[in-house]
Amino acid sequence: MASHDDILNKVMAHYTVDTSTIEEENRILKETVANMKEELSKFHRTPLLVAEVKDMIEKNALLKLNNGNEFFVEVASACEPLYPGDTVLVEQKSLTVVKKIDAQRKFNVEKFVIVEKPEVAWSEIGGLTKQAEEIREVIELPLKKPELFKKIGIQPPKGILLYGPPGTGKTLLAKAVATATNSTFIEIVGSELVQKFIGEGSKLVKEIFELARKKAPSIIFIDEIDAIAATRIEIGTSGEREVQRTFMQLLAEIDGFKPLGNVKIVGCTNRRDILDVAITRPGRLDRLIRIDAPNEEGIKEIFKIHSKYMKIEKGTEIDRLVKQMKGFSGAEIRASCTEAGYFAIRDNRTTIKQKDFLRAIVKVKEEIKEDGEDYLNMFG
Repeated sequence: MASHDDILNKVMAHYTVDTSTIEEENRILKETVANMKEELSKFHRTPLLVAEVKDMIEKNALLKLNNGNEFFVEVASACEPLYPGDTVLVEQKSLTVVKKIDAQRKFNVEKFVIVEKPEVAWSEIGGLTKQAEEIREVIELPLKKPELFKKIGIQPPKGILLYGPPGTGKTLLAKAVATATNSTFIEIVGSELVQKFIGEGSKLVKEIFELARKKAPSIIFIDEIDAIAATRIEIGTSGEREVQRTFMQLLAEIDGFKPLGNVKIVGCTNRRDILDVAITRPGRLDRLIRIDAPNEEGIKEIFKIHSKYMKIEKGTEIDRLVKQMKGFSGAEIRASCTEAGYFAIRDNRTTIKQKDFLRAIVKVKEEIKEDGEDYLNMFG
């Protein structure tokens, strides 16, 4: 029978073996943890991709990269809570979200819009007396005399919508009211906003309005507004969704302005019929002003404006020329005057004759006809 000392020695030996095994396992585990920490730290090292969180679905994120691609990815457990719109850093291979950052892309807005202080006097606009008066009441008066509206107790529109055929003077009217109020004129082209800034349209709209506040008093002129504010029955493609996001941002920015603020919005379109009613409802661009081709008296006014510096031969029948230009827009009347000048230059003359104007009118009519045929051919 084993003595008490023998049993104790065996137990001690077994304990020593188990301790050594545990220590070895502990060492291996420590090395494993260290390796994992090292591997994890690699994910936090540069270069990392910058992405935007589009949506959070449970513990995962729907990301959009700068190239427009979207991915459904995992979020690192150490990352703080994320929300749609956040900017994050992601690992390049797995696109795992590593951390949230405050940096957001900022545009140099003035590179993408036309910002100017126009010098267009009301006297330079012909055939649009009624429309000019309405614009002055809605845009110019509130900017110049806001206290008048406060005393009366009414709120002027935040903006207006100019609609009608191309070349009828919509941009010119907007520039004239900017000149009259000494406002900064910020021009955006809706179609370019859609084509050039896929994935960034809503951000650019936001920053354009920030620029307008910074440079106030200012007038934001949105040409071809139908490109982003047209009625859409279905939102299927990613491009259509982006246009919708841009449109919603535009509405949000308009809603954020005070009626008696020093920023006004002027929308412009040739296609009022396709506009979403949300843009023209009360409180937004709720004053609609139609700009038509000028009548005979208007044509005469516009002709005099564009020909006032021209040396016209005595005896020229202005009324006859006006009748020949029936249906012309302001831009086409101006083109006729320019072409007449070229006919005189080709004959080495400084005086413009009636025949020069008549030939110019015929040429402009032919160009109108060709443009119309090209349009019809384009759409079958």
